[in-house]
Amino acid sequence: MSDGEYDYLIKFLALGDSGVGKTSFLYQYTDGKFNSKFITTVGIDFREKTVLFPSTGGTSGKGQKIHLQLWDTAGQERFRSLTTAFFRDAMGFLLLFDLTNEQSFLNVRNWMSQLQMHAYCENPDVVLCGNKCDLTDQRAISEVEARELAEKYGIPYFETSAANGQNVTEAVRILLDLIMRRMEHCVDKSWIPDGTVRPNGPNHQDIPEDPDRGKCAC
Repeated sequence: MSDGEYDYLIKFLALGDSGVGKTSFLYQYTDGKFNSKFITTVGIDFREKTVLFPSTGGTSGKGQKIHLQLWDTAGQERFRSLTTAFFRDAMGFLLLFDLTNEQSFLNVRNWMSQLQMHAYCENPDVVLCGNKCDLTDQRAISEVEARELAEKYGIPYFETSAANGQNVTEAVRILLDLIMRRMEHCVDKSWIPDGTVRPNGPNHQDIPEDPDRGKCAC
């Protein structure tokens, strides 16, 4: 891909305990495939995909090309300091837990605390994903429990399956929509990482502002 083929470079971070399916989730999103061979992520890895984001009333009708970098983080405690170092550069977060593993669900609170401490603000854009929803006979967490937790934090919730692709694209699309809205509505653009807006795309000042929003949701 050449340097000028997209308008925005946006980084998402996938978080959650080891074994919840972060790598498989991202692979399903970018390649539409499922790899049944589980390989533990060591440190940090990433996948990429370019998508077309539909224009809003204040932008050109053609929409914007968004180049997504989807960072895959190690869930093990020994990599935690490395993982948190990447929090500040990410604009959105996919927080995954395993619907068949109660402890991974309980640890969502710990991951949210880490985000509030290390992300670009105390209220970053997060989408919670209960992964492995295809394993219905092994399920340990009810949809009601998961939705109640998501509502507590004020974040969207999806039940996803990296194996069959259920709600994977939808979860990423909602996160991207949240990020684009935040960029549009925030008067203070200082939280937007350098390199997000491409030279051929709109600059920070060109991103239309909502007159009803006086400050960033952070």
